[in-house]
Amino acid sequence: MYVENALKVKNNLWRYALGIFMIFIFTQLGSIPFIAAIFQKGGLEGAVKLSPSNMMNILENSNLTFFYTLFTFFIGFIGFLIVLKYLHNQSFNSITTSRKTIDFNRVFTAFVSISLILVLNVLFSVYLSPEEYVVQFNFDEFLILALIAILFIPIQTSLEEYIFRGYIMQGLGVFFKNKWFPLIFTSLSFGLLHLANPEIDKIGNIIIIHYVVTGLFLGIITLMDDGMELALGFHAGNNLLISLLVTADWTVFQTSSIFKYIGEPDVINETFFSLLIIYPLLLFYFSKKYKWSNWREKLFGKIN
Repeated sequence: MYVENALKVKNNLWRYALGIFMIFIFTQLGSIPFIAAIFQKGGLEGAVKLSPSNMMNILENSNLTFFYTLFTFFIGFIGFLIVLKYLHNQSFNSITTSRKTIDFNRVFTAFVSISLILVLNVLFSVYLSPEEYVVQFNFDEFLILALIAILFIPIQTSLEEYIFRGYIMQGLGVFFKNKWFPLIFTSLSFGLLHLANPEIDKIGNIIIIHYVVTGLFLGIITLMDDGMELALGFHAGNNLLISLLVTADWTVFQTSSIFKYIGEPDVINETFFSLLIIYPLLLFYFSKKYKWSNWREKLFGKIN
């Protein structure tokens, strides 16, 4: 029923194409303060030498860079709301869920679930390999980081979810009259979107598998639960806890977190750990808690 919400609004294909373009433009407008700060810091030469690997430390202030990076999503989210209202005449509730109102208990459940898993995972990793971690906790810097993260990361993750698991999934569902193609397409495109992340320079394109699997997991829980609440909570909890707990010189978020990872990334084990343990465990938990059934119809059924 969630994807079918788009049948009740202005759903021409050109509207979705124009909407994606408009959201992209708004996001680029949001990057203007960051670009201006880069020019002020390094001039034209510094801007020309800019790359994903040095973007996060070019201002030499991780909190300021973190803020500028997330601010682009804030402006992009404003663009998304404008597109939703004026291009599709669609309510915020119908792009979020098939329920009468957004279920914030579901958002909280997913947020807490992934947060607990990440905290235990990081502490366990530090315990097993303490030589690969450095404690860099600084109260003043961490407090500023926490304020920025708590305010802006839910906006950043929500924009990504509303675009992929909401806007594009509903639009493709209306156009192709099924659910499996939107699920596969949004998972692949979500993964490929991360090709611009600095991790690619360090790890290589193989890390895209991790992002595609994550997109597939988020798409499945959205379709099975007839709403985005679980995906919204999971994504926010994942990014928030990572930004606060651990960072590395090659990650997309280089923050004043509690720990800094100085070891070599093991992306294959991490990917299979998510694929074979974390995501199946969460799928099992959510399915039992919310009594999911009729998996084949919800994931592969036709849209009438």
